[in-house]
Amino acid sequence: RTWSVSSSETPATTAMQRQLVAAGVAVTGVAAALALRRLVVARRAAALLNKLQLKTPVPPDVEISQAVKLTPIKELFDRKFGLREGELFAHGTYKGKLSLSVYERLKHQPDGNYVVVCGINPTPLGEGKSTTTIGLSQALGAHLGQQVMTCIRQPSMGPTFGIKGGAAGGGYAQCAPMEEFNLHMTGDIHAITAANNLFAAAIDTRYLHEQTASTNFLWNKLCPADGSGRGNLQPSL
Repeated sequence: RTWSVSSSETPATTAMQRQLVAAGVAVTGVAAALALRRLVVARRAAALLNKLQLKTPVPPDVEISQAVKLTPIKELFDRKFGLREGELFAHGTYKGKLSLSVYERLKHQPDGNYVVVCGINPTPLGEGKSTTTIGLSQALGAHLGQQVMTCIRQPSMGPTFGIKGGAAGGGYAQCAPMEEFNLHMTGDIHAITAANNLFAAAIDTRYLHEQTASTNFLWNKLCPADGSGRGNLQPSL
């Protein structure tokens, strides 16, 4: 670059201007290098992803879910989030649970950004909260190279088998394997269902007996009469 010095400029001010311009060029160069590095990292991460060949018209959700080549859950979390041994409990090949020790180990790390996708009006194609949430995560993770964790609730059985269907997202923005996510996941919802049914059965039984059985009836059932017509308690009682 050429420099012209006016009558009001001195060699000292000219040198200062040159230093400021040089510093600005250096800062711009560092910013460009960081941007290039982020782009390279994002492209390398994208190259490791299992990509689908997008089709038009879009196939049914279950066909898309079954067509994708999934990465084993342990390999995925170790590679993307640096989990250590014993911090992930696998439930099969593509599902797992995180240990609470992960929080204890990482609680001193800076917090990330928290995005909440709340209620949305139904659309003709059914793009709702789950589809929007998963699509946003795909944009941040697959296209921008950010570390993204998506938190959505597990679907309940009623809507899944009713008119609504599953709740794993839709189209090319869905959880996979879709069938396991909708029906079983890690089995927690089945344990909750069994506990709820047991509790309901216990209440029903207690209510039935208290409403229909008298004290004499219960006594005769618990201490049946012997040949002489007498009901006796066991010595241990």
